[in-house]
Parts: sequence; C-alpha cells; structure tokens
Amino acid sequence: MTWKWIGAVLVIVGCGGFGFLIAAGVKREERYLRELLEAMEFMTSELQYRMTPLPELIDRAACHTSGTLWQVFSALDRELATQIAPNAEACLRAALENTDGIPTLTGRVLRMLGRSLGKFDLAGQISGINFVKDACRENLNKLQKDKAERLRSYRTLGVCAGIALAILLL
Repeated sequence: MTWKWIGAVLVIVGCGGFGFLIAAGVKREERYLRELLEAMEFMTSELQYRMTPLPELIDRAACHTSGTLWQVFSALDRELATQIAPNAEACLRAALENTDGIPTLTGRVLRMLGRSLGKFDLAGQISGINFVKDACRENLNKLQKDKAERLRSYRTLGVCAGIALAILLL
C-alpha cells in the first residue's frame, strides 16, 4: 500500500516538475530574445556610426551577449573567419547547428538575421537588421502578453495532471 502512495507522489512531482519546466522554458526564451534584441541594437549602432566590417561586427556583438547566444555569435565569428561557407547565412546556419539549447523563437529570429547579414550595402544592412529587430520585438511582446497567468497555468496544469494520473493509478 505504501508503494502505491510513494508512486502517486512521484507521479505528481514528475508531472508538476514538467509544468514548471515548461514555464522556465518560456522565461528562458524571453531572456534570450531580449538579449538578442540588445545585440542587434548594438550591431545597428556599430554599422551606422563606425561602418564596422561584418566579422568584426559579429565579434563585438558576441561580447555583448552571454551563455548560449555568446556561443552562437562566437561560432558565427569562427565560421566567417574560416570562410568555409559561401555567405553569412550559411555560416549562421552552421553556427546554430553546432550550438545546443537555442529556443525555437530565438532560432527563427537568428535565421532571419542570417538572411540579411552581409548581402546589402550599409543602408540595406541596417534596414534588414531593423526588420529582424521588429520581428524580435513582436515575438517578445507575444511572450510577455499575459505572461504571469500563462506561467501559473502551466505550473497548475502540470500539478493537476499529476494528481489526476495518480488518482487513476490508485
């Protein structure tokens, strides 16, 4: 009998933990998008006022990021330096493939950024980065809309699913 109760508690904790894990993933996605937006703001300023070449721009942008985004920008810098891939988009794709832990929305925004890097003149480059920044802001606003209620719902749903499953198993 006690084994059933221990099992029920473990099911509840496991499902509740899954709900908390989903909520933490949403917070992490928001943090990455915010950091990527700051890096793109920096890149725009560098292009406007210093006309920094692309490899140096990516290297400097890497200094303004941390964690997984730093890994992506550092890998992109290495890819651009070795010039194995034909363009910046392919280099960024390779950098994303070599980096684990990039959330879905952040990965999409980074791929959009790759499509605009190194293809146009200065005005086109700035315009492309501004377009990507707008997409990043839109994703960030979607995540922030009713954030507290959604996170609470994810956690509650996980715990309730665990309780329901435990009741069914008892």
